[in-house]
Amino acid sequence: MLTIRREEPDDAEAVARVHVHGWQAGYAGFMPDEVLGRLNVVAWAQRRRDVGTADLEHPFTTLLGEVDGSVVGFTTFGPYRRNQDRDDLDPTVGEVVALYVEPAYWGDGTAAALLDAARIGLTERGWAGYRAWVLADNRRARRFCERAGLSPDGEESTYQVPLAGGGPPVGLVELRYAGRLDR
Repeated sequence: MLTIRREEPDDAEAVARVHVHGWQAGYAGFMPDEVLGRLNVVAWAQRRRDVGTADLEHPFTTLLGEVDGSVVGFTTFGPYRRNQDRDDLDPTVGEVVALYVEPAYWGDGTAAALLDAARIGLTERGWAGYRAWVLADNRRARRFCERAGLSPDGEESTYQVPLAGGGPPVGLVELRYAGRLDR
C-alpha cells in the first residue's frame, strides 16, 4: 500500500536513488548513455542536502511515495521557476518541478497519486494553475501529463546536458505543459 509523506533530511539518499533510476530507465534511448552511466546516487543525495529541499522553509516541497517503508517515488513542487531558475520565482503560478518513480512501480498508480498530492499542495498555496517541463522525446511522460489534464502551452526550452571531458553539451528539447488546479 502506497503512503505519501513529506521529505525529511535523512531521505536524501533514497530520493536520489529513485531520481537516478528514473533517469536511467526513463531517458534511455535519447539521453546520451555516457550521461546515464555516470549518474551517482551519493553525489545526487549530497546535492539534495546542499539545496535543502527537506527544509520546511524551502520554497519547494518534496513528497515521497513509500511502499512497505521504502521510497518508490517522489514529486517536488512550488512556485514556477522563470527560465527554470530556482532563484527567479513567479508567485502567481505553481510548478511540478520533478516527478520520478522507481521503474518497477511504473503504471501502478504511484505517479498519479504523487501528482494528485502535488496538486493538492499547489492548490493549498492558492494557485489556480500550474506548469511542468517535460523532455520532448519522453513520450511516456508526455502521455502521463496529457492523461492528467496537462497540455503543451507552446513554450519550449533546451536542456543542456553536459558531457564528460569538456565536450560540447547535448541539447534536449523540453516542452512546457500547463494545467488548471480548479477542476
